[in-house]
Amino acid sequence: MSGAIQPVPGAKPLSMWQQYGPSEKTVRGIVIGGITGGIEICITFPTEYVKTQLQLDERSATPKFKGPIDCVKQTVKGHGFFGLYRGLSVLLYGSIPKSSFRFGTFEYLKSQAADERGNLTPVMRLLCGLGAGLSEAVFAVTPMETVKVKFIHDQGLAQPKYKGFVHGVGCIVKAEGLGGIYKGVTATMAKQGSNQAIRFFVMETLKDWYRGGDNTQTISKPIVGLMGAVAGAASVYGNTPIDVVKTRMQGLEAKKYKNTLDCAMQIWKKEGFFAFYKGTVPRLSRVCLDVGITFMIYDSIIEFLDTYWKKK
Repeated sequence: MSGAIQPVPGAKPLSMWQQYGPSEKTVRGIVIGGITGGIEICITFPTEYVKTQLQLDERSATPKFKGPIDCVKQTVKGHGFFGLYRGLSVLLYGSIPKSSFRFGTFEYLKSQAADERGNLTPVMRLLCGLGAGLSEAVFAVTPMETVKVKFIHDQGLAQPKYKGFVHGVGCIVKAEGLGGIYKGVTATMAKQGSNQAIRFFVMETLKDWYRGGDNTQTISKPIVGLMGAVAGAASVYGNTPIDVVKTRMQGLEAKKYKNTLDCAMQIWKKEGFFAFYKGTVPRLSRVCLDVGITFMIYDSIIEFLDTYWKKK
């Protein structure tokens, strides 16, 4: 028996796309996820910039910033308001494929694991989210984050060497090879995998609880945003230490660490336990806003297209 979908007797023959191509939900996840990612990052980037600057401002050296507010003040004073958007182009180039892989993978895995009512068991919520996180980590997040961190770190130097996205990527590849944009891939996979496992688990659990298991019920967008904020906060407290290690591994001084484990051990020995939670406040605000907005935009576009994009 072949793996193709068998047509129902008397029904219209299935096209090659319908038999072998991805499902409608998977395609929508890819397309709408990409659109969502582009909109979301334009709104939340300044908090991401501040978080990264604070994590790179190592406690073992002379601190450059006194806190998030001081970081904002110094950045605006030295580079103007749009200094808070330095590196945005890098995230825009990466956010679209990142969100596409995330939502496309999740929708695909969910379509394979959901029951007849379209619901997932708690374990499958975690596993589908984990799969989505690993997918985006390998295909989009690692190279994007590496370049972004190097760009932001470069700005803090007396003589910045990167003149733009293309020039910066060229310098990194020339100096370190293609592996230069895959620094910290292990930590990034751990971070994104745990991130999305937690977020999708919380979101799917809250949605299922709110609707009483009935997927036909619509949830208002403010409620979706609140659920997203809760999911985001849960992921922050769950994996900020991984995020700190990942950021150090992708910075301009990554060569002083032998590997991800060595980086974590050096942070522990030289800076102590609380160094793993450096940048938590700006990250918490960014992630709660980020995840809340992301799920609101994603669900809104899905509902809008449901009016016009029907199965033939």
